[in-house]
Amino acid sequence: MTINQAPLKLLLVDDQDLIRESLHIVLGMDPEIEVVGLAENGQVAVQLSEDMQPDVVLMDIHMPIMDGVEATRRIKSAWPHIRVIILTTFQEIGYVVDALSAGAEGYLLKAIHPKELATGIKWVHRGGTLIPHDIAKMLVQQARDGGSGGSSEDKEEISVRTETYGLSERELQVLHSIADGLNNREIAEKLFLSEGTVKNYISNIYSKMDVRDRVQASKKAHDEGIL
Repeated sequence: MTINQAPLKLLLVDDQDLIRESLHIVLGMDPEIEVVGLAENGQVAVQLSEDMQPDVVLMDIHMPIMDGVEATRRIKSAWPHIRVIILTTFQEIGYVVDALSAGAEGYLLKAIHPKELATGIKWVHRGGTLIPHDIAKMLVQQARDGGSGGSSEDKEEISVRTETYGLSERELQVLHSIADGLNNREIAEKLFLSEGTVKNYISNIYSKMDVRDRVQASKKAHDEGIL
């Protein structure tokens, strides 16, 4: 940091107290960063952005009341100069696209080393963008896949079937894997997810489809033409 240069003002947004406070402690030790606010959901984040005018917002995605994507959209709409980095445990391509479309300048996973996180925050503050290499590759792959494969009628039919239970694209991929007989570890490796995230998706699938186990989910999906 150069002499007389004020530290960048950082707003931390996460619904988990432990993560919020831990980030506050770790990042607050950096003389180039001043944590000016803590928010437990997107609604509070929008209000604090108005009150504190931070330079950078470190934003979680999954939060009650208002999620990080909607909060990012509102912050960037009202205060375009505030830069937003999404920090999440979810390596989910849909969230990446939503967050970047909402105006976020960066997307990082919570597994990042604290020093790298601090460096990333400073980089985004200086005008850079920050997307991990593996996620960038996924975005490129999705863009390629989006331009090929299947007629528009086929895609529309799949969309209608999926909306029957409100299944997301990723949940549908997990459902396909379940029907193929893969276990959680195999699904995690195939879809580049953690086993914990796979378990969460499976629980969501059971809830949305009103089934109790993998067998029922597979049978119902086949019977109703989802697969």
